Amino acid sequence: MNVSSHWIIIAAGLLGFTGVGLGAFGAHALKDTLTASGTLPLWQTAVQYHLIHAVALLAIGVWPGAGNQAHWIAWCWTAGVMLFSGSLYGLALGGPRILGPITPIGGLALLAGWLLVAWTAFRQAKA
Repeated sequence: MNVSSHWIIIAAGLLGFTGVGLGAFGAHALKDTLTASGTLPLWQTAVQYHLIHAVALLAIGVWPGAGNQAHWIAWCWTAGVMLFSGSLYGLALGGPRILGPITPIGGLALLAGWLLVAWTAFRQAKA
């Protein structure tokens, strides 16, 4: 395992940890607040994307054929989770509306990571 893979796996672990923690926090400590404000679905969407990309990031960290692309995929997904899920968490808690335009920027980063996965696999198949 190279140095690049180490930071990716560490990032996956931290995203997984925070995703589970925020999911539990929303389901228990914040449930009444989120339900009353009608933002529980926002919180659930944030947690879902957060955790899916934590697991996907772990897979990228151990994919031997990802090479240097793993670094870019990891950055896209890490930034994407922070922007996409982070803005949804903030909006669900009544944060400023300026967070709304940040959500699609995070979504684009997540999409870019997935496109890089496809591109990496395509290039690997051609080699």
